[in-house]
Formats: sequence, C-alpha cells, structure tokens
Amino acid sequence: QVHVAESGGGPVQAGGSLRPSCHFEAIFIIYCAGWFRPAPGQSREKVAVIDSDGSFKYAESVKGRFTLVNDYMAKFLYLEMNDLKPEDTAMYYCSAELGRNCADTVAGNAEAWGRGTQVTVSS
Repeated sequence: QVHVAESGGGPVQAGGSLRPSCHFEAIFIIYCAGWFRPAPGQSREKVAVIDSDGSFKYAESVKGRFTLVNDYMAKFLYLEMNDLKPEDTAMYYCSAELGRNCADTVAGNAEAWGRGTQVTVSS
C-alpha cells in the first residue's frame, strides 16, 4: 500500500518557478509515479510521469519547462516548474503505484492519489 502527500505549491508570477514535492509513504521504493492536473474536457491531464522503462514523459504543454526529479531512496518526487504561465494554474495531484509496471500510472489510473497542491500563476 502507498500513501501520497503533495506540498510546495503556491502563488507565483508568470515567468517564475516552483518546485512542488510529492512524498510517498510505502514500505517499498516507488518506481511508478507522476503528476496530473485537471484539464477541460478530460478528468485529468498527465503533466509528467515515470514510465515502466524508467523514462520521464511530459505533456507537450510543459516540455522544456517542467522537469521531474525522483529521489528514490528518500521517496520524494519533485516537479521542477520553470517559466510558469497563467495557463499552468491548477491543482496539481501526485499519483503512484507499487511495482515496476507503470501502465496504470501513465494512464492516470494508479491506486494512490494525494489531495493536491495548488499552483496559481498571475500575469
């Protein structure tokens, strides 16, 4: 079983940076995790996830601006957000699952979700 808790969101001006973090409470190391946010017309948008081969996958809208940093041993997953835009304003949720097959995480169907951390970007 894994529990997830996000922190580190907040208000920021356009062009600024934030580094929200996701902490996992689990006996095992977490290999499958990701960040999501609500999006028009869909339940949630995949912002950045760790895939089964260990690679990091990003939404087109954040490529080049957001970076995942996974501290496996400390059980933290950070989302480094740079050059933030007003359209990045959202509640950001972290999700995770046990094991090495990350299909559910990539699909946004993993078992564990946090309560979210709000990111608000002003112009």
